[in-house]
Amino acid sequence: MSTSSSAPRPWIIAETNWKQVQSTKYEVAVLPMGATEAHNWHLPYGTDSFQNVALCSEAGRQAWEQGAKVAILPNIPFGVQTGQLDIPFCINMNPSTQLALLNDVIASLVGVGIPKLVVFNGHGGSDFKQMLRELQAKWPQIFLSTVFWPNIDSGAGIFDVLGDHADERETSLMLHFHPELVLPKETWGDGKANAWKLQAMKEKWAWAQRAWTQATQDTGSGTPAASTAEKGAQYAALLSSRLASYLVELAAADATDLYER
Repeated sequence: MSTSSSAPRPWIIAETNWKQVQSTKYEVAVLPMGATEAHNWHLPYGTDSFQNVALCSEAGRQAWEQGAKVAILPNIPFGVQTGQLDIPFCINMNPSTQLALLNDVIASLVGVGIPKLVVFNGHGGSDFKQMLRELQAKWPQIFLSTVFWPNIDSGAGIFDVLGDHADERETSLMLHFHPELVLPKETWGDGKANAWKLQAMKEKWAWAQRAWTQATQDTGSGTPAASTAEKGAQYAALLSSRLASYLVELAAADATDLYER
């Protein structure tokens, strides 16, 4: 039997209960979408999901304390991994599967009158914009939006080098959130990414999926060398606060009148 004295957090749906839910008019649901994949030598496979849970939980707390009735749904731990199928346990969820999953979640929310959903994306291989275009047309009763957390704030000014996978940002966040899951610094890979030979790819006006074991040396992309827990704490506070502000503003907004005139 648990001896924890912590009360269920009403904004965390997995923790709360029917007594709380039936008495609350929730205004915004948040669905964190993570991944299960290699993160350099030193970070856990669940890095994207651990970050999602921590950021959404804290943003939910702040929003709730400001009066916004937010509902943080359980994190989905699988993302699009079609460029990493040769790496063990990089569990792939195809975009078509994600679309079906989102459709079912939205149907469940619409059925009980939840008016707004935020898809919180923690994995660079997933992209929900086109899915939400299709689903918004199908489900006009609910307002759909998505947030990819690196787009909230890049971390420039906090971090020395910005990469895009198991880099200084992610390593610092994990040193803050779950230091017990980060291997000692002497085990860290350098996160060197191998550039495309194709000039258009180098200039980023053409795009193709990266073959991850060819594009990286250690599955990382961006050096983690200067990572610290202190940087992670500073960045986490910034991300959570800005996400909370969006949730508060969205909760109060009239979804039929969202444009300045």
